Amino acid sequence: MLRAFASFIQSVLDTILPRKERIVRIDQYSLEDIPVSPHEHEMCGVQITTLMQYRTQAVEDLIKALKYDKSGHAARLLAGALEEYLREEIANLKAFSTKRVVLVPVPLHSSRLRERGFNQVEKVLQNLPKEFKDGTVSSIDSKSLTRTRATPQQTRLSRSERLQNVAGAFALAKAPENAHIILIDDVTTTGATLAAAAKPLARESTLLALAHA
Repeated sequence: MLRAFASFIQSVLDTILPRKERIVRIDQYSLEDIPVSPHEHEMCGVQITTLMQYRTQAVEDLIKALKYDKSGHAARLLAGALEEYLREEIANLKAFSTKRVVLVPVPLHSSRLRERGFNQVEKVLQNLPKEFKDGTVSSIDSKSLTRTRATPQQTRLSRSERLQNVAGAFALAKAPENAHIILIDDVTTTGATLAAAAKPLARESTLLALAHA
C-alpha cells in the first residue's frame, strides 16, 4: 500500500518536475544490474585493480549520479558492488598477514571538497556494512592522505599531461601504523591519480578503482 502510494506521488512529481533521465534509470537498478568483473592493470608503474567498466550504461549512470546528483541510491549500490570484492580481498590479505586493513579514499583538494560538498568515494565507503568501518574487517581513514594542491580535472588531458597534473599533489599527514592500505578511487583511465596518491603511502598497499574508463 505504502509503496503504491509512494510510486503514485513520484509519478505526479515527475509530471510537474521531470527528473534527469539517469536518475529515473538508476531508481530501477539493483545490485544484480551492476556488472562487477575485477581486472588487474599495470598503469604508470603500479598495479591497479578495477571492478567495473565505466562505459557500461549502469556503471556510468551510477557514478555520474553519485558525483553530480548526490544520489544516495547510487552510493548504496556502488558500496554493494565494492563489498563483494573487498570481503574476498581482505580475507586473502588476512590469511597471510596480521596487519589491520585500512580503506583510504583518494582525497579531494579542500577547494573541490567545498565546491562539491562531499568526497564521492568516501560516501561509497560510508555505505559499506558496519564491519568494514569499525575495525572488525577493516576501518576507514579519510584524514591521513591529503591533496596538497588543486589540480585541473583529468578528463580532457593526455596521458603525459595527466601524469604531470597530479605529480606531487598528495602528501601523508600521518601514516596508519601496522596497516595494509587499500587506496580507492572512483574512476581511473591512465592510473595517474592513483599512482600519484600511492607514492606517499607504505609499499604494502592495494590500489583500487571502482571503474576503468
